[in-house]
Amino acid sequence: MFTEEPSQQQITPVTEEHAEPPEPRPSVAVQLTNEETWASAWRDVGASLGVWIASIVLLLVVPLLYSLPYLVYRIAKYGAPTAEALATDKQLIFYSVIGIIPTHMLTFVIVWLLITYGGRRPFWKNIEFEWPGNASPVVVTLVSVLVATLLFLLALGVTSLYGEHKTDLDLLIESSMYTRVATAFVAVATAPLVEEIVYRGLLYRTLEKAAGMGVAVVLVSLLFAGVHVFQYRNNLAVIIVITLLSITLTVSRAVTGKLLPSFIIHLVFNGIQSVLIVLGGFIDKDIFK
Repeated sequence: MFTEEPSQQQITPVTEEHAEPPEPRPSVAVQLTNEETWASAWRDVGASLGVWIASIVLLLVVPLLYSLPYLVYRIAKYGAPTAEALATDKQLIFYSVIGIIPTHMLTFVIVWLLITYGGRRPFWKNIEFEWPGNASPVVVTLVSVLVATLLFLLALGVTSLYGEHKTDLDLLIESSMYTRVATAFVAVATAPLVEEIVYRGLLYRTLEKAAGMGVAVVLVSLLFAGVHVFQYRNNLAVIIVITLLSITLTVSRAVTGKLLPSFIIHLVFNGIQSVLIVLGGFIDKDIFK
């Protein structure tokens, strides 16, 4: 069989102008870039977890160091105390609470150094301590205050019905009026800010980039609630309340995309609790003994 030879008009020379561009295929360089990005995200998670562990270690060590001068004085004057005497020593308890303030300050400095690369980047913007862009600050503030108030009322109801046993916090604030005031001050002045920048600022931010929003919400909520379990181990109702608070704060961070709303909720929740702690000292007359 013969085929007709194409005429000169049928022949279309393939030039660079008429050539079809080749289909794009991922190059080795792009694949390496993606792998490097993934590895970098998990390195950031590792650094964040390192800061979280450091914050816990500081919380155990710094108050003890802060109380050390008093311990030395007590031993020199009265001799070696028993474990029971130390557990009920009002002065020692007060100093250990005051020692949380430098602990939080050191934790803040560590987070600041990590987020800013030693001061080379802005801190508040990179930690996303900002108002959400899709709502006015007034609305966000009002909603956050309402959420915190409702959550505290729920917590009050749960602990009133099922919270039969005193926690370590209860025993601590009942030791003296000075400790009550110090605890209330720490709960408002330093704890909400430092805990939020560690958990919902640093940890959530890196986990969301590496593993997604769902994983970040679950892990951060569990980590925040978990560190409080030992303190409230005698009261399951309080553990449930802390877990609900943790979930609320983390979901707020995820939904709004910013840290400021969860900070306001945390601040208001602790603020209401602090007012009741201080007022309780005036109701309980034995606190002045």
